[in-house]
Amino acid sequence: MPMRLLEARAVDDLAHQSHRTPDRELVTFRVMRVPAGVLSLGVSVALGLVVLSGGTARAVRGGGEVIGRSVDGRGILAFQLGDPAGSPVLVVGCTDGDEPAGIAIVNALRRLHVPTGVDLWLLPTINPDGLAARTRGNANGVDLNRNFPYAWQHLIGGFDSGPRPLSEPETRAVYRLLLRVKPRLSIWFHQPLALVDDSQGSRSLERRFARLVGLPLSPLADYPGSITNWQNHRFTGSTAFVTELPAGGLRPAATLRYARAILAVANAVSHQG
Repeated sequence: MPMRLLEARAVDDLAHQSHRTPDRELVTFRVMRVPAGVLSLGVSVALGLVVLSGGTARAVRGGGEVIGRSVDGRGILAFQLGDPAGSPVLVVGCTDGDEPAGIAIVNALRRLHVPTGVDLWLLPTINPDGLAARTRGNANGVDLNRNFPYAWQHLIGGFDSGPRPLSEPETRAVYRLLLRVKPRLSIWFHQPLALVDDSQGSRSLERRFARLVGLPLSPLADYPGSITNWQNHRFTGSTAFVTELPAGGLRPAATLRYARAILAVANAVSHQG
């Protein structure tokens, strides 16, 4: 089936979902300690265990926004920082639930000054159920990074792509956010290969980021149904790439190095006009 037709069918399915997640909800959260410090953002933030406010819902600058819910009903949180009129930049800490080290980088970014002209969007995880269970896939066993429309294929096993593109509530929530924000730069953290993907985006940005964090720039396979491939084909002139962190957690100095590198390349994007 042609890619555009495949995506159109997925979007049509999305439009006819019987439930609807509010676009904007106020959230509050408690920061809790987790062993080994891997989930330093706090259980209630990373897993979306939030307390929703009553009354009219709206987003809070610098606060959390529930962009959707997981199979098991956990909130998927996004944080918007910086200049809302600036160049949109997206950072996702954890896609596969058993690869959580990038959440610490998102946590560090929330505490740093965002350069002028950058509209920074931070997602601790798009897979709160997998994070809670320490599994790659979501509660349905679907690999969310094989569930996007571009070049989607029906896969089973450890890389289960789901019954159709955007079949999962998590990927539908991310899809809606991406269409809304249209990031000019997106960085998605995975583990454990310790490299920056030489993707289909801007090689100069990827090369600069790799140099700043001390990882090699090396191409990964073009996985069917991957989120970054969909972004690079959907948003002309944008760059979306994967950064594979080493196995295990990050030391504080390394976490800060990654966070500062993200702000450096985000600043560069904001000056490209």
